[in-house]
Amino acid sequence: MSDKEVKEFMEKLDAGLKLAEERMLQEKSLRGETVVIYTEDKGIQHIPASQVIAGQGRV
Repeated sequence: MSDKEVKEFMEKLDAGLKLAEERMLQEKSLRGETVVIYTEDKGIQHIPASQVIAGQGRV
């Protein structure tokens, strides 16, 4: 693969992963489920998917 092909593939992969994450968060939010996140200051947390969506400003 050329550098251009690799770059295009990576862009498509990133877009697909973003779409999958958005759909997963939407589904979990509709069912009132939580997601697990990790931050260095607070460690592992379970928070509502709707809160993740609201904090991201997308979906």
